[in-house]
Amino acid sequence: MEPIPLLTPYKMGQLDLSHRVVLAPLTRQRSYGNIPQPHAAVYYAQRATPGGFLITEATGVSDTAQGYHNTPGIWTAEHVEAWKPIVAAVHAKGTVIFCQIWHSGRVSSYELQPGGKAPVSSTEKGVGPQMSFDGRLEQFSPPRKLTVEEIPVIVDDFRKAARNAIDAGRDYVLISEVMCSQTICWPRIDAKSAYSNVKHVIGFDGVEIHGAFGYIIDQFLKDSPNDRTDEYGGSLENRCRFALEVVEAIVKEIGGHRVGIRFSPFADYMECHDSDPHSLALHISTKLNDHGILYLHMIEPRMAIVEGRRVVPKRLLPYREAFKGAFIANGGYDGAEGNKVVAEGYADLVSFGRLFLANPDLPKRFEVGAELNNYDRMTFYTPDPVIGYTDYPFLE
Repeated sequence: MEPIPLLTPYKMGQLDLSHRVVLAPLTRQRSYGNIPQPHAAVYYAQRATPGGFLITEATGVSDTAQGYHNTPGIWTAEHVEAWKPIVAAVHAKGTVIFCQIWHSGRVSSYELQPGGKAPVSSTEKGVGPQMSFDGRLEQFSPPRKLTVEEIPVIVDDFRKAARNAIDAGRDYVLISEVMCSQTICWPRIDAKSAYSNVKHVIGFDGVEIHGAFGYIIDQFLKDSPNDRTDEYGGSLENRCRFALEVVEAIVKEIGGHRVGIRFSPFADYMECHDSDPHSLALHISTKLNDHGILYLHMIEPRMAIVEGRRVVPKRLLPYREAFKGAFIANGGYDGAEGNKVVAEGYADLVSFGRLFLANPDLPKRFEVGAELNNYDRMTFYTPDPVIGYTDYPFLE
């Protein structure tokens, strides 16, 4: 029997993965007051498999980073402590987990900013009202353009968040087993004397920098929002400067082997698009090689309709070829398309969002060819700790 490409092992830097089905970062808005909650340990542990790879939801790097209610943070000691049992529950399953670190930039409001101040961005151009998935009109406050002198502060916020992510570990205990209900995980904890063969003495195994979907890095990268005339605007080199400074700072702090980054060059989300996305993607993919990061995670253009069927455009090959590390493809993939791109060498791994959200045992379902659960859009962002979060059924 021929092996299933998505379920073949892959060595990503120093990490030995047993399969290539990655949990994509998915905003869930269940971190009350920006504090990660115990039910997140259940959610991520449900989707953990030995040798699997999970990426968390977007996690704020500072108090100015928040763009939505109840999204997690990692800029305080309280945040770090709250992440520890979540990371431990995933590591107990033998799974790799990266924290996606994020700053929303202008996609925010006075209400969510410290002191009710204006959100910060590359620009003073605001985002117009946006219709949400459930028919609500979302409003965003006019941003304030960062000065050149302020930009290093944001860069350093990313650096400190990366360090906090690596520190979010239980280095004083060994979690050897974890049992979970729909609402809480109960770990079995061995004494420190049993710590001789601990594989994970750090917290998160690494971080993914969120450079996609119209948030602050994207606001610098793309020429529709970026109207600067200083060294951070205008040319491709200048517009990519902020992103590469963030990468450089994080690599120096935690090592390139623990760093990935995600881009959506073709997306027009939150009024953030580029007039030449191909040149932008090729330039940034090439420049990343100077920093020796672990992986590049890139999102396909919107799916096309071909002979009545939605198909993935597969326009990422030039960037996969330009970047020398691992390449993760995302955007509308199902199991069949995922197997195809891995078999062809178009991508090393494929990340799945809504399919993994609704199918916590997605790799197993791909293995046996089982029918997939349908996802419920109306519960993507509701604050309930169970419904639409940890109550999707397993095969067994």
